[in-house]
Amino acid sequence: MAGRATSLDWSEVSASYSRLLEEVGRRMRSSVDLRAEELASRFGYLTYMVIRYREILGGLDEVVELLEAFERPLPKTIRVNTLRFGRVDEVVERLERLGYAFSKVPWERFSYVVERSGRVSLGATHEFLLGGYYLYRGSASLIPPLVLEPRESDRVLDAAAAPGGKCTHIAQLMDNRGLIVATDVSRERFRALRTNLERMGVENTVAIRMDCRRVPELFGEYFAKALLDAPCTGEGIIQLDPTRKTKTTFEDLLSAHRRQVELLVATLRAVAPGGRVVYSTCSIAPEENEFTVAEAVARLEGVRVVKPEVGVDLDPGVTEYFGVELPRELRLCGRTYPHRQGLEGFFVCVLEKVGG
Repeated sequence: MAGRATSLDWSEVSASYSRLLEEVGRRMRSSVDLRAEELASRFGYLTYMVIRYREILGGLDEVVELLEAFERPLPKTIRVNTLRFGRVDEVVERLERLGYAFSKVPWERFSYVVERSGRVSLGATHEFLLGGYYLYRGSASLIPPLVLEPRESDRVLDAAAAPGGKCTHIAQLMDNRGLIVATDVSRERFRALRTNLERMGVENTVAIRMDCRRVPELFGEYFAKALLDAPCTGEGIIQLDPTRKTKTTFEDLLSAHRRQVELLVATLRAVAPGGRVVYSTCSIAPEENEFTVAEAVARLEGVRVVKPEVGVDLDPGVTEYFGVELPRELRLCGRTYPHRQGLEGFFVCVLEKVGG
């Protein structure tokens, strides 16, 4: 529906999606089979996770490909920081003299995948300490700032900004112009955010330690664009943290979903009509991704999903899950998997507020 985003009955919408997720859980628990149990045991996962992967990917043969890909190391990525160094190749050449080898990330003009390590840790080089680059665990984290498409004149909200990789990327794309308001509620992570903003020479950002759910009451519909890289279970980064194979229960996913909906609704409310919100997670769980977007969009009128434009062949969003149907427009969301795109498991969705 066109027009300003207005509130629907929160309790009614929330109860409806709670029932849907309860039904997902019931159908999931009745879908266990011997081969899924065997794969879970062989690779060290909770069985319900393998059952969900089968549902997302369409069969256990591809689930095996996913689980095998999660066993392979994820190459690190650097984004050269032109706010500190005018020439990208200068930083690359200095690191190559330390023994590093890189390949260009073809869809991000400042970024390189580390193909061979050098004599000094990438977190301890002079170039790192001078703010010459940001170090990522994988390349998928470069996607959200690109699809946000920030302009130099924009007012941008980074709603869960710590430790600062995406925030400093946005500042670089804006050439240190316009305004970024970066919030994070964690005291420890906020320290890392401030350190990275200073190290990377970011000058257009105001960092505020606060829960982003308070942003609309303080700022109103102030921002042209916003990024919510939501706190999540990290189910897409098992390559980096194998403990995630067993640490998250289905109830944990539902708890994460409820918090993510609140954060996304608040972020949407902080953006002016005609503005854009990017929602992302390092998770492949539909409970944290498509279900979160669907509930937030149902909560607010005047919000639509648009396809992210980035040079990665993204998989479409999930619109049917254990027989539960979600809005077809969620196919416009994007996903990455280690066995398909060679990236960590990741989700991104672009939302626009109609009007303005």
